Amino acid sequence: MSKKLSEMSLNELWQLFPVFLVEHKECWKKWYSEEKSILQNSLSPVERISHIGSTAIPSIYAKPIIDILVEIPKDNVFLDYKNKIIKIGYICMSESKEEVCFNKGYTENGFAERVFHLHLRQSGNNNELYFRDYLIEYSEVARKYEKLKLKLCKEYKYNRNAYTSAKTEFVKKYTSLAKRVYEDKY
Repeated sequence: MSKKLSEMSLNELWQLFPVFLVEHKECWKKWYSEEKSILQNSLSPVERISHIGSTAIPSIYAKPIIDILVEIPKDNVFLDYKNKIIKIGYICMSESKEEVCFNKGYTENGFAERVFHLHLRQSGNNNELYFRDYLIEYSEVARKYEKLKLKLCKEYKYNRNAYTSAKTEFVKKYTSLAKRVYEDKY
């Protein structure tokens, strides 16, 4: 009998769910769209639901995990949404004052075919939208990001936190630039 995910150590989870990248897949757009419909039917009110992360950038390799940003009105509280999100198959992974993170598609046997990370935030906490749009528009920057990620995924295959942390400087730099270019787009 295998352990439940909740019984596994962080090291065991990283072994079961390593960091790896694959070539962009056209089905990701469809999977996002289908999941967005489920979220729209389950959550209300919602300011915006967005496809973020590398799977939203058609030209680069990505972890095969669809990242979704759900922005709720600023006067709403996360608790009002948390149970609704869990009811549709998500697992709450972390909570802070700024964000509640969920995942879907993680099983005791590894990744399911469709895997999602959902970031629940109040409206306006959406830097990823600027970063995404900038990389879509500036393909040479997207290629630099892809090159960095390909290097890091080999180095940090079994340490997702270190992988994410090692990308932070790049992401911050181009998010800041994107916010200057796009001003108040979001």
